[in-house]
Amino acid sequence: MASSPEDNTSLSSEKVMHPESSQAKKSQRAEEAAFYMNCRAAYLAVLKSSLENIKSKEQLRLVLQQAGRNPSQKTVNKYWTSQTTTLNFDDFCTILREEKPATKNELLEAFGKIDKDKTGYILHDELYRILTTRGEKMTEDEVNAITEQADFNCGGKLDYSKFCDLYMTTREQCCKTARERLELDSRLKQQQFGNQAEPSSEEITLPVSKPSPRVSRKSDRKLPAAKGDSRTPSRPSSAQSCKASISTTISVAARSNRNTKLIEPDTMKEWHCAQSKGCFYLEEDGEIVSHKYRLHVPQRSTVCITIKPLNIHQEEGISCHWLSVDTALYILKENESQENLQLVSFTEQQNQEVCGWKGELGSGVYWLLPFTTGCRLKKVKTQITEEAELVYRDEDGELALTPEFRAALLDIFETIDLDGNGLLCLEEYNFFELRTSGEKCDEEAWAVCKENFDMRRNELTRQGFMDLNLMEANDREGDPSDLWVTLLSLGYNKALEMTEACPFVINIYAEKCKPRIKAMYLEAGSSQLNRAVCKSVVRKGEAKVLDGCENVIVYTYSTGGRVTSVIENKSENKVIIHVNNEQSKNCLSNRGLTVFAVEVAPKSTMVSQHVMPLNEQEEWLYNCVHSLGS
Repeated sequence: MASSPEDNTSLSSEKVMHPESSQAKKSQRAEEAAFYMNCRAAYLAVLKSSLENIKSKEQLRLVLQQAGRNPSQKTVNKYWTSQTTTLNFDDFCTILREEKPATKNELLEAFGKIDKDKTGYILHDELYRILTTRGEKMTEDEVNAITEQADFNCGGKLDYSKFCDLYMTTREQCCKTARERLELDSRLKQQQFGNQAEPSSEEITLPVSKPSPRVSRKSDRKLPAAKGDSRTPSRPSSAQSCKASISTTISVAARSNRNTKLIEPDTMKEWHCAQSKGCFYLEEDGEIVSHKYRLHVPQRSTVCITIKPLNIHQEEGISCHWLSVDTALYILKENESQENLQLVSFTEQQNQEVCGWKGELGSGVYWLLPFTTGCRLKKVKTQITEEAELVYRDEDGELALTPEFRAALLDIFETIDLDGNGLLCLEEYNFFELRTSGEKCDEEAWAVCKENFDMRRNELTRQGFMDLNLMEANDREGDPSDLWVTLLSLGYNKALEMTEACPFVINIYAEKCKPRIKAMYLEAGSSQLNRAVCKSVVRKGEAKVLDGCENVIVYTYSTGGRVTSVIENKSENKVIIHVNNEQSKNCLSNRGLTVFAVEVAPKSTMVSQHVMPLNEQEEWLYNCVHSLGS
């Protein structure tokens, strides 16, 4: 890709040597390698390949148990929701990072709450009563299986310290057995580490997965990328130990020094305009859900399409965490059917937070697929010191919404009012219902709403929306649990901050006709979107063939605001590609780690990573080495 003064980027390629790591970095790498080994061993103890998906709750429970976890039904339901159909290896790695195994001290502390006198024992009768009546209730046979174990039971009592010791030993033995099984299978071993016999911790560097629960670059807990036809295991191995490698370097100026690319001429003010709002929502597993749109262009016309994060706060002075989230649109032409879509272009031009595309569109139907890399919209665990109050009782003893909750509801209303007319039609309200409850409101239920809540032209007003939520609180006699389910599903935390969602607004300007845009779906990134991202990078990016491996090509595309790399595997076999970003400066990857690996299925193309600047006001350097596992 040639450099240009427009984006102040320069591209060079060279072979690089892997630098010596500090002791701390080696230690961290060894920990990452051990974690990955355990993930893979557990996964392959249940499934035949890391390319095979988990297809049921029971399989999820089994692989978690193989990894030394003891998942409750609540934990399984947390990751396998009503909308889940499969989970891949990356999802599994993400879950294991979230679900830490219980320590012996934690177990002893839990038993200690039952053993009030601190005797070290719990009577079987008391244990039976608790285990069969509280939490996820156990059966009589399940409790007997515990109390009949001679190793930690005597005289009708359970020695819970001995129980904890045996529990920890059994858990470690389970993990050890899975690792040994993996090591004995030479085929699986080659799948993991190539031909390396016993890789040292220095040689092992690791990958990532879906753009999920990640914190900052400095954090150990990072989760990666997007679902596609292939997988990105969190896998170790440095570029040093690989035979074929290529290096790509891109230097990008600070945002304030980059030339503005997207120019919206004054004449566009006279053009026909259509607008719709929408939102990115972050799922529990890091997957990103968003609205998808159908665009109708009645006749051939020059068109300008833009997308940007939307400030929906009704009050001034309140920070909007999501305004720094990157947004883009992929424009696809419908040919005869919705399944047959052809990539037209994407919004690669940028002016501050506005991302746009300008060109000519023929008459017909198009699909607009919103996209964000996951570099900035990601899970971040924050310490909430105090949970916000949602309802209270007024001086008459009646339930009322707190001012803070009312403000949040107004912001939610602004987000789900897609056409911006200040009212919610049934279709807009149904997107809200699908997101928060998974169900739709039919015409009959909508008629009931019309009888009980303030409506105008058969559309729900802001006051009606407030009253509807107050009714839900009254139905629960003030219990805010259901209200919190709604808020959390819409990206709010317990401090009523929207931290896991990003509202956006789309504008379409057409010179010669009146365009029409309509939100059709609210769903996770589809295979169509994944293909569009890959195709756009292949079409516009710089291609580099891995030395000595003509069947593996790495495409890199830079827009000035982000860099995306895509790997194409033309061979008949899957390949493992190691990715090293350690020489990058001021960069944030959607993968979460600086060193990782991806497993690319035969005859497929997949995104390697998206990279953006940590601080847009400073220059940033993308320096990435892609290496073929030996």
